[in-house]
Parts: sequence; C-alpha cells; structure tokens
Amino acid sequence: MGDSTASKNHNSQAGGLSIDVVPQSGSKCFDDDGRLKRTGTIWTASAHIITAVIGSGVLSLAWAIAQLGWIAGPVMMFLFSFVIYYTSALLTECYRSGDHLTGKRNYTYMDAVRSNLGGFKVKICGLIQYANIFGVAIGYTIAASISMMAIKRSNCFHESGGKNPCKISSNPYMIMFGVAEIIFSQIPDFDQIWWLSIVAAVMSFTYSSIGLALGVVKVAENGKFKGSLTGISIGTVTQTQKIWRSFQALGDIAFAYSYSIILIEIQDTLKSPPAESKTMKKATLVSVIVTTIFYMLCGCMGYAAFGDLSPGNLLTGFGFYNPYWLLDIANAAIVIHLVGAYQVYCQPLFAFIEKWAVEKWPKSEFITKDYKIPIPGGFRPYNLNLFRLVWRSIFVVITTVISMLLPFFNDIVGILGAFGFWPLTVYFPVEMYIAQKKIPKWSTRWICLQTLSMACLVISVAAAAGSIAGVVLDLKVYKPFKTSY
Repeated sequence: MGDSTASKNHNSQAGGLSIDVVPQSGSKCFDDDGRLKRTGTIWTASAHIITAVIGSGVLSLAWAIAQLGWIAGPVMMFLFSFVIYYTSALLTECYRSGDHLTGKRNYTYMDAVRSNLGGFKVKICGLIQYANIFGVAIGYTIAASISMMAIKRSNCFHESGGKNPCKISSNPYMIMFGVAEIIFSQIPDFDQIWWLSIVAAVMSFTYSSIGLALGVVKVAENGKFKGSLTGISIGTVTQTQKIWRSFQALGDIAFAYSYSIILIEIQDTLKSPPAESKTMKKATLVSVIVTTIFYMLCGCMGYAAFGDLSPGNLLTGFGFYNPYWLLDIANAAIVIHLVGAYQVYCQPLFAFIEKWAVEKWPKSEFITKDYKIPIPGGFRPYNLNLFRLVWRSIFVVITTVISMLLPFFNDIVGILGAFGFWPLTVYFPVEMYIAQKKIPKWSTRWICLQTLSMACLVISVAAAAGSIAGVVLDLKVYKPFKTSY
C-alpha cells in the first residue's frame, strides 16, 4: 500500500499545506475556506498516488501470482484495480459536503466519515485506520530487516564463493532500524518531513524497476516462461495449503493496491475550478492504469522467472545471482524507502495521540512544555518535548519487539491488506456515497453497491483467514527471537 509522498497532508492540523489564513474578500491568493490557494493538478495528484501505491507491496506480487496461476493471478489483479478505481471515484465525491464546487471541505478521511455518516462510525473508522498504521509499522520493520540481511548474505556468499551458508539472525537489523526510527520520529510535524517523502518516492521506483529488470533477464536466461495456468501444483504444497495460500495471495494484492486512506488528503491539494472531484477521478484513472501495468509486469515477470519457486519477497529471493551489487543497491533502496515511509505513515497517529494528551492534561508541563535546544551551525533551535520523546520512542520499541517476535513478511502483508481493504477501501466509500446522494434503500443502485460491498467483504475475510493460517503454520516451527535466514 502501499506507502509514501502523498500522505504528507495526512492530518490537516499537521500538514504543510494547511496554514490557516484570514481570508481577504476578492483576493486571488486564497481559496473559499480561507487557506492559501491550492495549486495541485491532475498530474501532481497522479504522481502522489503512484508514489504512495508503488511500495513494498510490489515485492510480494510474484509470490501471489504463483499461488493463483497464469489465469486467476492477472484476472484478480484486474478485478482489484477495477474495484479500487470505482470505490475511489465514489470517495472523491465525499471531499465536499453538499455542492461540488462550493460545499464544505473535508480535509481528511475521518472528516469525510464524520460529515457523511457521523457518530459511532467515525470511532470505528479511526480505530481501523490507526490499527492499520500500527500494523504497517511492524510490516515495514520486518521488510527492512530482510533487505539488510539480503545485502549482508549476498556479500558473504560472494566472498566465500558460495561455500559458507551465511546464516544470519534478523534481530540486530530490526534493532538498527528501530534506532533510526526513534531518531526520525522526533521530527515534530509532517511539514518538516517532506524531504523524507521525496527520497522515499525515488527509492521505491529504483527497487521496483531493478526487480522488474532482473525478472526479464532471468526469463531470457531460462529461455522460457515458467509457471502454470493454475499456479503452484499440489504435491509441491498440500491441497489445504494451496487453498490457504491462494486466499493469502488475495490479501497481498489488496495490500499492494490500497491507498484510499490518503485519497482525501491528496484531493485537498487540488485547485478548483474545475470541481476537485472531477480532477481527482481523472487522476485516479491515470494512476490505477499506470500501477496496474507496472504491477502486472513485476508480478508476471517474477513468476515467469521462478515459477512455483517464486519468493515471498522478490528482491531477497533472487538468491545470490550476479550482478550481486545490483541487488545490494535495490535492497539498500528498500531500506531507505522504508525509513521514510514508516515516518510518513506514523505521523498521523503520533499527531492524534499528542493532540488527545494535550486536551486531556492541558496543565501538565511534561506534555505541553517545549524545551529549546540550540543546534550549532546557524540552524533554528530544536523544540524538545518530553512527552513526544517518551511516547514516540515507546511506540517504535513496541513495533520493533513485535517484529522480532513475528518475522513473517508475507503473512503480515496479507493480514494488513485483508483488514484494511474492505472497511477503508470499500465499505466507508460506498456508505458515504449512498448517504450523500440519498440513494433510496432497495433501489437497483443501492442493491448493486451493497452487493459490491458484500463481495469485497467475503474476499477480505478469505484473505485474512489465509494469512492467519500462514502465521499459524509458521509458528509451528518457530522459536521467538531466533529467526535466521
């Protein structure tokens, strides 16, 4: 899901683009809500979405297609891309309440749920969104450690000429990643991490392209396309495993595509007229087409190269082929990308908890007082807040410890995809659209929308079941804190 730049405005209080300004009547510098004029276009919005979507999810697609085969794999990817496009188009309508051009703006996903559905559903939405962010932090920690170990192992293999099996524990790498995140998490707001977002975006394209290129080279080397029409054969896995793994593959595909969680925030950067929803629908179409083509190439080329043996993480599964330095560059790019993506995704949760703490204990100096720490070299002094230091560090430590306990990249990605997909990508957009357009119950349109929602719920439940079954199988042969590759 995906992962990066766009989420810069994930939280309207913390975003760089949300400076409250007193509106001046007739001024050309301000929008109708009194904020500085937005300048976003179809191209900037498409770029944001593509950058946000093409992330670590792309690495598990070859494995997902290997479970489903040459027919069901690409068909499921097309189906997911269609559902994502359709529900995103419904969601674009929820940016303004009322009129398309002059209605009240909703700056975040939760604002849209609040103004269209209200009440209890806002709490549920917040809970799912923040639980998803917590899960993504664990997924990123695991993925980063796997890539760091891949660099170490490929160099170790290269030096020993393949004689040393190079067994490595993942724990030191997870701890290193955790320490880096503790440092970066002390950057107070979103508007101060824009540079991390840009670096992360460049990195995600770097490693995805290297993965694709290596797949093409491997197919050329084999002289044929591997794989079968129905996916991994029974015999390589048992019949039960085949079913569970096919379900898990659906979760992996859902994780690779989902970006609804940041769609409203991207829409809030667009200029109008024309109505933001019009521009956003076009941008969604462009970006879904681009990502689907890219995903098809990466997933299908990975499957064509490895067949039934397609690895769960494409870049660490290439093994120790030459050019080993190219794989090292790709894996280093993943690590750098994930350091930035972790921050971009976690900032809204950080901001939410800190805002809540200030409202709850407004007189506590521990929570509200900032200490100015001078930085040599003519930089602005750093504002140290003790509550921020303690709470963000605890958050990173907890996600790191859980990652060390459960280092199963594929299963975690499947679970995240399954739990986030139906509520955030399908259920809320459909319900908000019905409420906003006042679609009568039991009308043809209402029945069609509810049928779509139910079908996606079934897929989500199946994907979650498959991934949980995967974790259960992994746990049978697993010793805590002892994972080595």
